[in-house]
Amino acid sequence: MADSVPTKPLRTLIVDDEPLALERMELICRDLASIEVAGTAQDGAAALRAIGALSPDLVLLDMTMPELDGLAVARALTRQDDAPAIIFVTAHDNFAVEAFDLEAVDYVLKPVSPERLERAVVRAAARRGERSAGASDWLSEFWVPYRSELLRISAEDVDRIDAERDYVRLHVGQKDGTSRSYLLLQTVSGLEARLDPEKFIRLHRSTILRRDRIRGLRHDGLGVWSAELDDGSLVRIGRTYLAKAKAMAGR
Repeated sequence: MADSVPTKPLRTLIVDDEPLALERMELICRDLASIEVAGTAQDGAAALRAIGALSPDLVLLDMTMPELDGLAVARALTRQDDAPAIIFVTAHDNFAVEAFDLEAVDYVLKPVSPERLERAVVRAAARRGERSAGASDWLSEFWVPYRSELLRISAEDVDRIDAERDYVRLHVGQKDGTSRSYLLLQTVSGLEARLDPEKFIRLHRSTILRRDRIRGLRHDGLGVWSAELDDGSLVRIGRTYLAKAKAMAGR
């Protein structure tokens, strides 16, 4: 089980168009102290009506449903004030990018285990607490496909982001020598707009760097500058971004 659970159970709506899957989720939720089942729904339209009537804290939302699917429900909720947290529960791993864009708390693959669901619920409770405290809206995490699962990568752990055609590559763990990278179907420009500018800076049309990984700036001659990272590597600074780099250095 997760290390900690919310002190107050989250009032939860379960949405799934398959009766057996819905029943199984109810059974799992019944054994979790972190959840109080407020109701169920078997399609997207019924889910939106139930959310309006019950005002749940959390929705466990199936992705693929006829007519109004889980993504459509989540999009509708983005227009509401104090919308419930969303955890997608699905048998399909190819909607993670859309879930990421809709700021879902988690993306849990079926068959769901109680341990995996409880970890997701703890994250939902933490997210709700951050909103109540007026936490930052900047992107704090990524979901990346890796082998047969989806990994959650904290933005705090990302050292560098490079564009690779229609993808970006997240570089993680360079500072502690456990360097690894993951591909994500996103654009550099799209991520730049969602990352905290106090922590990340774009220094090239295809590269975003974490500010505290930059050791210094180096003039290579003929107006060419590079950023030296704390692992000794160099990243050339694009001319468009040179003024931003110098402003970072107070020049």
